[in-house]
Amino acid sequence: MNRPLLWKLCLIVAIGTVLLFYLVNLLASQTEERLSHLTEAHKQQINDYADRAKQFYLAGDTAGLQRWMEEIQSKENTWAAIVESKVSTLAGGELNEYFYQYYGIGRGLQYMLHPWLVNPLMEVDFPGSNVHFLIRLPERMRPGIFPYLGFANLTLQIVLPLILLTLISWMLYQHIMSPLRKLEMATRKFSQGQFDIRVRDLMGNRSDELAELTSTFDRMASRISDLIMGQRQLISDLSHELRTPLARLDVALESLKKEQGGTDSIERVEKESLQIRKLVEDTLTLAWLENERPMLTAENIDLVDLIDVVVEDAQFEFPGRHIDAVLPDNAPLGKSNHRSLGQALENIIRNAMRFTPLGKFVKVSLTSGQNHYQIDIVDQGPGVPEEFLEKIFQPFFRIDSAREDTTSNFGLGLALAKRQISAIGGQVHALNEGAGGLLMRVILPR
Repeated sequence: MNRPLLWKLCLIVAIGTVLLFYLVNLLASQTEERLSHLTEAHKQQINDYADRAKQFYLAGDTAGLQRWMEEIQSKENTWAAIVESKVSTLAGGELNEYFYQYYGIGRGLQYMLHPWLVNPLMEVDFPGSNVHFLIRLPERMRPGIFPYLGFANLTLQIVLPLILLTLISWMLYQHIMSPLRKLEMATRKFSQGQFDIRVRDLMGNRSDELAELTSTFDRMASRISDLIMGQRQLISDLSHELRTPLARLDVALESLKKEQGGTDSIERVEKESLQIRKLVEDTLTLAWLENERPMLTAENIDLVDLIDVVVEDAQFEFPGRHIDAVLPDNAPLGKSNHRSLGQALENIIRNAMRFTPLGKFVKVSLTSGQNHYQIDIVDQGPGVPEEFLEKIFQPFFRIDSAREDTTSNFGLGLALAKRQISAIGGQVHALNEGAGGLLMRVILPR
């Protein structure tokens, strides 16, 4: 089975490892070479010492030469001397001129001084003679490798490998994450409703496991897109097909009432027709909110005015209950939608009124936070078992106590409210009050 991504990663790691060892070795050798030689200034200083000594020697000033050597030793706190070398053959072949010319006792100024050498003996020859200027290297002239040896080791053993390995890791990360970022971007756009987004075209000529993953995503996106488009068309057609016979049914009922008067049967049919209409409207609205994830028109509204209207309508619909509204003078709310929010609050308040016993009341309060408004709607009903507090927002879900009222409650009100509030960026939660009843808390961003 071909694994192009595996071989690419292996190649990057292998090249990076070889490059790491090569650079470490190269820099180590160059660093050692550069830091193991005398500086030009120190070479010149030793040559100056030797030239002055040579002047005394050639002039035959033995006393002056002695004083000069003592001065050097005192000044540099080291040992220095002028020596003469005589090479003679005791046995074997004769020595040629090379041996007499290049024979030395100490190290030349151009030689490398290794770290383990302790102040080596340096030599400057007097040309044309077997006389040599010798000086034990002064402490201050030791090459820079000695004070910087620890830093050089740290750089070569830790800093440089860390930099190179970080670079290799970054290359691996970019190679892997580049297609994943494109895939993440496409997934986000797809989730936001841009169903025509595709990723494979963004990958260029890349052909590995990650490119195959994007192809799989594109096939999945195409399939899901077809399903969603088909579902949208079905909802649109269903909306039209259901509303048309319901409208004709309403017209027929009106004509029948005019011809025969309001009998119980006709009133029953009319009531059921209205319930069917409401069920159809709520179901289609819920499907639209679920599938389209619409961006509603942003409006600036006064939350207090909106709640007042909803409370007034609910009070009229449920005359046997009372609503206790605790509201501020005003609550400006920006980038909201009065229709969506109004319908959501109406569903929540009507639900609270429905389960509040006659003679009791529902409390509606509005408080303002730093970045949000909080609306609490508390009824005096039986409450909801803890395990159902999240499920009551699911479509067509009703607990046993709610199933008794099948003529006006289809289990869609809270599901619609949650999705309508979510569409404007808000949240709604259900909590049980300690003294009984259900608390519906709506959080709206300001």
